[in-house]
Amino acid sequence: MDKSNVFTVLPMAQSISLKAGQVYEGSITVVNPSDATADFPYQANVTPYGVSNEGYEADLVTDSDRTAISKWIEIEEPTGVVHPNESKEIKFTIKVPNNALAGGQYATIAVSSNPDEGSNDGVTIQNVYEIASIIYATVDGEIVHEGQIVENRIPGFVVSTPITIGAYLRNDGNVHENATFTITVSDFFTGRVILPTENNDGQYVETIMPETERYVEREISDVPTLGVIKVTQAINYNGETSTIEREIVICPIWFMAIIFLTIAAIITVITLIIKKHRRNKAAALR
Repeated sequence: MDKSNVFTVLPMAQSISLKAGQVYEGSITVVNPSDATADFPYQANVTPYGVSNEGYEADLVTDSDRTAISKWIEIEEPTGVVHPNESKEIKFTIKVPNNALAGGQYATIAVSSNPDEGSNDGVTIQNVYEIASIIYATVDGEIVHEGQIVENRIPGFVVSTPITIGAYLRNDGNVHENATFTITVSDFFTGRVILPTENNDGQYVETIMPETERYVEREISDVPTLGVIKVTQAINYNGETSTIEREIVICPIWFMAIIFLTIAAIITVITLIIKKHRRNKAAALR
C-alpha cells in the first residue's frame, strides 16, 4: 500500500559570521509531522548556493569563489531515519581555511528521502521532495557594502487583480544585503485601509546576493476589481530609502468593452440624428 509523507527542515535559512581559520559548529532540524504515514529515511548533502538571472532562480550546482564554503562543511550524520511526530537534529561543522576570501559565502544543506533505505512495514514514502536549508555566511575581513535601488515600480493602470508591484535592486558589494519593503494600500474614494491588516503588517524582507541585480515582485490582493486605489511602497536598502506613491486605476476589460460599446452607440445615434436633420433640411428647400 502506497502512502504519502511530507517533512520540514528548520531553519529554512540561517546567517552566520565566520573568521579565517575558525571551526564553526551548527545544525539544522528535520521534522516528520504528526500526520505522517511512515518513518522518514533521509539523506543530507551540501551544495553550492547561488542565483541566476534577475528572477533569482536557485543554482545549487555552479561553484564560484562565493560558494567555496560548500567544500568546508562536513555533516556529522548525513543519513538517518525520523519517526512520525519526531524531529532529528543534523549537526554540521564548518572548517574555514586560513586564506578564506572575505565577504559572503553561500551553500545549502539539502535534505531528501533516502532511496537506499527500504520501506517501513510495507509502507512506501512517495511525493517527498528535496528541501534545502540555506546558509548565508560572512567571512570577516574587508567587507564592501555597495548597492542601490535601481527602480521602485508601481503601475498606474491595470485590467485585473491581484496587482503586482516591484522593484529592481543591485548589489555591487561582496556580501549579501537585506532590503526591507513597506507597502500601504487604501481605497482612493473612501479612504478605507486595505493594507496593512490585522494579520499582515505590509512589510517583508528580501535578500540581495553580492554582484547581482534582483527584480522583486509582490502581489496585492483583496482590492476592488473595479475602482481606484492608492498604493505606497517604501524600500530601505543599504542605507538608501526610496518611497513612491501612486493611484492605480483598476479597469477590467469587460468594463472597457461596455464603455467602448456605449460610446460607439452614442456616436451612432448622433450620426443618425445629424443625417436625418440634413435630409429634413434638404427636403424643406425643395
